[in-house]
Amino acid sequence: METVEQNTLENNIGKTHNVSGSLAVIDALLSEDITTVFGYPGGAIMPIYDALYDFNDSLNHILVRHEQGAIHAAQGYARVSGKTGVVFATSGPGATNLVTGLADAQIDSTPLVCITGQVFAHLLGTDAFQETDVINITTPITKWNYQVTDANEIPEVLAKAFFIASSGRPGPVLIDITKNAQLQLFDYKGYRQCVHVRSYRAEPIVRNEYIEQAAKLINEAKKPFVIFGQGVILGNAEKEFLAFIEKAGLPTAWTIMGMSAIPTNHPLGVGMLGMHGNYGPNYLTNECDVLIAVGMRFDDRVTGRLDKYAKQAKVVHLDIDPAEIDKNVATTVAVWGNCKETLPLLTALVEEKTHTEWFKEFDIKKEKETTQLITKELNPTEGELTMGEVLNVLNELTNGEAVIVTDVGQHQMVACRYAKQTKSRSNITSGGLGTMGFALPAAIGAKFGAPEREVIAIMGDGGAQMNIQELGTIMQFKPNVKILILNNSFLGMVRQWQELFHKKRYSFTDIQSPNFVTLASAYNIAGKQISKREELKASLKEMLDHPESYLLEVAVLHEDNVFPMVPQGKGVAEIVLSKEEI
Repeated sequence: METVEQNTLENNIGKTHNVSGSLAVIDALLSEDITTVFGYPGGAIMPIYDALYDFNDSLNHILVRHEQGAIHAAQGYARVSGKTGVVFATSGPGATNLVTGLADAQIDSTPLVCITGQVFAHLLGTDAFQETDVINITTPITKWNYQVTDANEIPEVLAKAFFIASSGRPGPVLIDITKNAQLQLFDYKGYRQCVHVRSYRAEPIVRNEYIEQAAKLINEAKKPFVIFGQGVILGNAEKEFLAFIEKAGLPTAWTIMGMSAIPTNHPLGVGMLGMHGNYGPNYLTNECDVLIAVGMRFDDRVTGRLDKYAKQAKVVHLDIDPAEIDKNVATTVAVWGNCKETLPLLTALVEEKTHTEWFKEFDIKKEKETTQLITKELNPTEGELTMGEVLNVLNELTNGEAVIVTDVGQHQMVACRYAKQTKSRSNITSGGLGTMGFALPAAIGAKFGAPEREVIAIMGDGGAQMNIQELGTIMQFKPNVKILILNNSFLGMVRQWQELFHKKRYSFTDIQSPNFVTLASAYNIAGKQISKREELKASLKEMLDHPESYLLEVAVLHEDNVFPMVPQGKGVAEIVLSKEEI
């Protein structure tokens, strides 16, 4: 492993080299410029917490109320800041409580380093108290994991962990450190950041011949269409991406994870893809002649039935991960590499165009969706409040500048459809895994990752209760997080499927909730409940203007459905605007 030496030893732990493994862990974090850690102490990680005691001025440790809250908070922190999130947890249940977050971070390519304590090395395999084989448990859901049993390994292993987590296609790494290694004194020679690992190529070699082939296809296209994902954001390639689509005049749609890489009101933007995405980009995917995919993985929620997906199109796929090429959709030209590097090369070769007639087809589809659906969702004049109108008013008050952190369900789809966003890294959600309970802890982490930005957690009444204990983290550490609960008294997305595909057999989706405002007050968090249209704007403004965290519960339409929808088992061109079309 090649390394770059960092001059941190004397600054962080003095001149002595005879230090504990725990102190070496703390020095590694400081050397990697880590300032925030989310965690929960326990017996097997106690030596690391003891070492942390002397570094409270350098490392801000956020004590969560559950380890799942810690890892989701670290995800929110990483997603909004672009930095690597760090988590501490103890062995056994502490480590296993990270599993859902690791799986979530793996599928959504979020850089994390999770450090777990483990029982003494001589007890491994004996079913000791709070012993769990976390390495084998997490191997399928981490980019890399490793168990340290000797303190001499700690500096090199942690350097490798941070490099692997943040380089190439990012992902979560878990390092399990036995208690004896944490306590062990060893001859510490300093921390050196890792810049290369043998047999691991963070980014593939860019091949100019593929760039040229891709440019030729784009220049010859009559109906080119760009779809992009989070790879644009992870590659910090927003400017390069804009330069590309603006020069070639390309209609452009985003996945849920790619949302906010370009402003949602950009004139070339035609909306969101996916099962509940916009009508035009889904339908016209099957009419384009060249499909240009940038930093996205052709997830099933984007493609619908693969045998009906874009069969007429030649496909150009730009991705940093060669494993994604041809995995789901056959590629005509594959452009491997970080899109921050490949996009400028491609932009230099594409011709300036406008594709006016092709854009008119998107305009026609947008008008149909607006007339049949969007207007009544955003601007109803009677009946109960809709989720869409809540988002519409919120857009007006935030000017699209807030970080929107969503949970999973109907509110998530509505927020991703209607939230206006002007800045990158503004849409934080659980995309690939769809983890209910994500929003509240992720919003806490996002606020620590971007303290200067307004952070709004939007959740349903079901997901809100899955990690609601993290209100205690807000109470203690006081991040100014706005909590917006859209309450329809149902597990709404499951109920929608039960209505549409299971003859309204509502099996255990009618959920009762506590008085969320009363519950928030127990954590010294102000709040309010509303259900009337005339209260909406003033109440949202009150929430946003409040100097501290605030919980606003809005009662919304009980049996509302999210449309458009690509029904399961259908192709993207079979997207429907109402339940009558199913």
